[in-house]
Formats: sequence, C-alpha cells, structure tokens
Amino acid sequence: MFYVGISTTGIYCRPVCPARVSYPERRRFFPSAAAAEQEGFRPCLRCRPELAPGLAVCDAVPRVARAAAMRIAAGALNGRSVAELAHELGVGERHLRRAMERELGVSPVELAQTHRLLLAKCLLTDTSLPVTRVAFASGFQSLRRFNTLFQQRYRLSPSVLRDRPRRTMPASTSDLPGDWIRLTLGYRAPLAWDALVRSIAPDTPPGVGLVDRSRYGRTVALEGCRGLIFLEDAPAPAAPHVNLDLTVSLLPALMPLLARLRHLLDLDAEPAVIDAHLAHEGLADLIMRRPGLRLPGAFDGFEIAARELLGIDLLGVMTEDLGEAFDTGIKRLDRLTLTPYRVAEAASFMTRMGAPARRAEALAAVAEAMAEGALQLEPGADLPSTLEALLRIPGVGTRSATAIVIRALHWPDAFSATDPVLQRAAGVRGTRALCRMTERWRPWRSYAAEHLRAGATVGIRKAR
Repeated sequence: MFYVGISTTGIYCRPVCPARVSYPERRRFFPSAAAAEQEGFRPCLRCRPELAPGLAVCDAVPRVARAAAMRIAAGALNGRSVAELAHELGVGERHLRRAMERELGVSPVELAQTHRLLLAKCLLTDTSLPVTRVAFASGFQSLRRFNTLFQQRYRLSPSVLRDRPRRTMPASTSDLPGDWIRLTLGYRAPLAWDALVRSIAPDTPPGVGLVDRSRYGRTVALEGCRGLIFLEDAPAPAAPHVNLDLTVSLLPALMPLLARLRHLLDLDAEPAVIDAHLAHEGLADLIMRRPGLRLPGAFDGFEIAARELLGIDLLGVMTEDLGEAFDTGIKRLDRLTLTPYRVAEAASFMTRMGAPARRAEALAAVAEAMAEGALQLEPGADLPSTLEALLRIPGVGTRSATAIVIRALHWPDAFSATDPVLQRAAGVRGTRALCRMTERWRPWRSYAAEHLRAGATVGIRKAR
C-alpha cells in the first residue's frame, strides 16, 4: 500500500522488508515506487519492490489518473507519446499531466520509466535472458537509454545486478515444447485459487484454454506476438505469489501481458478489507469457507462478451470454425481466441450454427463497435459510458451488459438483483428484497455475488 524510503541509505522498501528497522526520523513514506524513485531512492534488493502487488483500483484515484495509470502499466507509453495517450482518454495532454502529478505525485513519463525499470530488474534477477532482450522486453526502445536510466536511478549497472544469484528454467515446463521462462505475480494473501480457476475455466473457449488439475493454461495473441502461458499458485510456505510460465515468443508483449493477467486473476485486490466488510454485513459463513475469493476478470474483453451473449457451447463451435489455428504442440491448445474483426460480419454464420438471431446480431454489433474503436472492453475504460454503449445495442439486456462490464472493466460494486440464483442463495424472495440487502455490501457487491454463487453451486452439488 505504500513504500518506505530510508534517508541514510537512499533505498526504498516494502513494509514487509526483513531488513533491520530504521529510526523514525530517517523514514520517508511514498504512495508509489515511482514517487520514491523521483526523490532519488533506489529499490531494495531484499524485499524487491518490483514484486509488490498493485494498488486496488476501487476509488483509489480520480477516473482520468486511474485510467492513465492502468494503461501505462500495460505499456501504453512504450514507443508512444503522452499526447496519444491523452487523446485516447479524451482529455488534453496538459490536463493529463496535471491530473497524474496531483494524484500520483509523478508525471506520466516518470511513471512509465519506473514500470519499465522494475520489470527489467525482475527479469535480470529471475531469468537468464540477455541484457539486450531484457531491455526491449521491458519496454525500452534502445539499449543505450536502458543502461543510462538504470544507472541513474539504481546507481548500479544491469550487468552488476545480473551477477547476483538468479533462478533458472523451471522444471514445470520442461516437458512442453518451446523455450520457456518463469516469472512470479505477487498478491495479498489469502487467495482462493481453486475457486478462481473454476470461475475462469468455463469462460475460456475450448482450444484456447484448459485446466490441468490446479494449473490454468491458454494461448495468447497480443501485439503481434503468439505463445502459451500457464498459471499456478505457488505452494506454501513460499511468499504469496502465482507462478507464470510463458513462452519466450511473448516477451515483446510482456508488459501488456502481465497487466492482463493481473486483471484476470484480480491480484491487486485487498482481501482482508473486502472479506472483513462482507463478513461484518452478514456473509461471515461464506467468507469463512472461501477466504480471499477474487472477482474473476477478463484476459480479453471481447471473449467475455461473446461468452455472455452466445454461451460457451456456441462460442466453442465458432472458435473452432472462425478462430485462427495455432500449432502449439499441445492437443487441447490449438486455437487463438476470436477477434472482433473476424466476428463483425459473421451474424448470419452464427445464426446457421444455432445462435438466436437477436443474440448473433448483438454480438456482431459489439464486434463492429470494438473494431472501429467506439467501444473499449478493457480496464481503464469509463464504466458508465461503456455500460450505456452496450445497452444501446439491440439484443444486449441489462443483465448481460452488467456481466460483461463486471469482468471486462473490473467493476467491484455491481449486483444483478433480478438474478434468481442470487435471490435463492441470499434466502430472499423478489428483486426489491435483495436490493435492500445488497446496500450493506457496498462497495464490494460484485465480490458478495461471487460468494453467493459459489455457495449456491456447492448446494446444487450436494443436492445432486
């Protein structure tokens, strides 16, 4: 949640750092790693600030600064200008700079530099990638600029950091084709991993994703790169983190890939805060069964929209016929997910495959709007305007639009009181009664819905 700078050493740390506690008068506190580095502090080599989970996004900062920070973390300024980012967000460049400096204490460029440097530090520490490849995978446009900035900020060269002990190729991927590396994604414990995987798996089309015991894998096509990823929670007593195995072909798209995976797994949540609030407001039994239950996100917003409008069976058929083939060497992973461009003109095909005409036309309209840039289903997009845009499309009802926005934009305070499953799980009759009950769960009603659905699923299994 914050970082501590030690004035005598010039190093900033996470609160969990095992180093000896310093005197109070030597401590300075910063809301972000970028703010600490702007004041001349360099990251600790023991607690490794680059592995810290991100800040929770629920009302953390005003909309423009939050949206810009999310996109910068995903590499929006890698090879692009602040003016281009401001244009995408619908604000002026000067306004964007002022908003970020006011809310985060740093400029957009300084925030982007910190993200790149911390990712480079992670790759130098945890992989055997050449320094040149580390530089470009971290979003730098030149090796010279990378070396200069690394030396300025951290007061040591990349090669010196590389000489420290590092992990090697993980054995978990040695039986799979291709060249792999392993990275870690930190989170705040607890994490209900098995429940999270069970929530994500049914939304991934066959051929695109699979679940092998407690490991989730999928194909990825991102920014011109193709490859495979596998995710698995690290066993105790390791520090809380998810192991990410990825093919080296995805390195040029590493920053947006990591941002998407953190969103998919909701790794920046604060489960202690969320669980305590919901437990106090009548959901203690459900919280006790699944502490750390996360709100599943979306790796691809259009994939979630297609799943919601068509259902997984029809989406699987469409992916098999319209999805691009991808030879991975793994039988159950042989397709890339559908893109809006391939679906925009396929309404008649969907109808022939058995999709209701209204739903098929709705998905084609969503695809066309996304292909033209009029609709963005990704974190950082404006929530009310996105919801309104979806509801203007014939065939997209309130429940479907809400479900899409919850997953694609990570909306933590949404709740469909008309859902009969949630009404039964909450033990009430009627929409009005459930609406009154859910007011106590704000601003975490989406998490409450996940707990209710998980409890209802267990009840159905026991009944069977």
